[in-house]
Amino acid sequence: MSLKIALAQTNFLVGDIVANVDNLIKVANHARAELNADLIVFPELAIIGYPAEDLLLRRDFIAAANNAIYQLAERFTDIALVVGFPELDGDKLYNSAVVLHQGVVVARYRKQALPNYGVFDEQRYFVPGDGPCVFEFNGVFIGLTICEDVWRNGIIEATRQAGAEIVLTLNASPFNSGKIHQREDVVCQQIKAAGVPLVYVNQVGGQDELVFDGASFVVDARGEIIFRAAEFEEQVSVVEFVGNQPIKTICAPLYSEIAGAYQALVLGIKDYVRKNGFQGAILGLSGGIDSALVLALAVDALGADKVEVVLMPSRYTQAMSIEDALQQAEAQGVKHHVIPIEPAVNAFTGMLAGVFAGTTKDTTEENIQARCRGVILMAMSNKQGKLLLTTGNKSEMSVGYATLYGDMAGGFAPIKDVPKLLVYELSRYRNGISPVIPERVITRPPSAELAPDQIDEDSLPAYAVLDPILERYVEQDQSADEIIAAGFRREDVARAITLVDKNEYKRRQSPPGIKITSRAFGRDRRYPITSGYRGLVP
Repeated sequence: MSLKIALAQTNFLVGDIVANVDNLIKVANHARAELNADLIVFPELAIIGYPAEDLLLRRDFIAAANNAIYQLAERFTDIALVVGFPELDGDKLYNSAVVLHQGVVVARYRKQALPNYGVFDEQRYFVPGDGPCVFEFNGVFIGLTICEDVWRNGIIEATRQAGAEIVLTLNASPFNSGKIHQREDVVCQQIKAAGVPLVYVNQVGGQDELVFDGASFVVDARGEIIFRAAEFEEQVSVVEFVGNQPIKTICAPLYSEIAGAYQALVLGIKDYVRKNGFQGAILGLSGGIDSALVLALAVDALGADKVEVVLMPSRYTQAMSIEDALQQAEAQGVKHHVIPIEPAVNAFTGMLAGVFAGTTKDTTEENIQARCRGVILMAMSNKQGKLLLTTGNKSEMSVGYATLYGDMAGGFAPIKDVPKLLVYELSRYRNGISPVIPERVITRPPSAELAPDQIDEDSLPAYAVLDPILERYVEQDQSADEIIAAGFRREDVARAITLVDKNEYKRRQSPPGIKITSRAFGRDRRYPITSGYRGLVP
């Protein structure tokens, strides 16, 4: 007997239950009418979107989600739906999935493995389920699991032992570089051991700091992938099973690590702007590599007509910076303005001359320049309803090489989790598609241009040294001694991690940004601002 299962790799808006249900209905009707599917599987918690965070603590929100399930069940008689929702049973809340068919709920599963690491916080909200769920459909016994379940040893095997001939898993598995290979390897190993085919349906789209990459797939009982959906795209696909064996079909190719990171950043910008109702995006374009990459990303995400840039030269801005910025703005076809900041800087320094009398110039005067730019950009953002994109990278955020209320001012930080060396790789990748970033921007030494002849290495170790130290300290939690033992100079390690430790207060005030590494600041890495801990032991 043939069974056609649709994988609904869809993009939902967290909290908008009405819109999400409408989307579910639309997709299910398409799957039945156009693809002749018998059963359709949606991602984890599709009714409310993922992650809903503390919306899950609101009883009115949970009640609306539970009511929506029963309203949805009444809409379909000729196709079965597998849908995730937050199930309230008495005073307990479960991360659940239900099977809706012929107007009723025919099966119910409660997620057993609740992740509570990295960006996940499910034990804050949910109670774990206590066993497998297997239901019969068209003569086939089908088991249900949800996301983390397939990463934990024993749950797939227990589902098979309960009688499952096919396993369906609903997922909201976020992107980071290399994650898709890890995800597929883990699932394939589990399936090969259990000897039961699995349908893996993943969410797609941007949600605040997170990007969900889709790449849904089907694994046969031997642990081999026989279908894969595209990454970073909404897609509804059908895989046919004869008995309990899937028929091999098309596997979409995977992006390279650099290309995947680029696509994740584009999708993150696109959905943040779209889902929050902004009219487009605006950013300061300096002629440096960071703002050049953010402009390229923004145009690819939103289109040139939705992006606007501002050049804000000071007395320290080099002519080539203005030339390169104008060249890129024109190459990408975006509206651009040149607004010199010297009048604003003079006004502020004049106002402060009395209280600064008898002091020497230092970073205070440099920060005034950056804050003048922040005021200009925020004013234009407010007036036009466009999202202000900041252009700071992860290396800068790590060591505090950024100005509060200056270049950190804005609504969204697209490359906040992109180390400086990766900024260069992503820029070269984008120029390989079409050359939009001037070559000189990529090859010249990076500089904040807030002082005469300034370059970043005046204040920081070279990025080729700094970035590997930061990766070990921030992402891998290595100690200073471990990093030094790996071959880094003690003075470089001391300088880097001292800066990381004392700049948590800045990071806490920075805009949200897109997670692409294994550990980003924010949801992933939560350190106290006031702390006696220092990573470097004297």
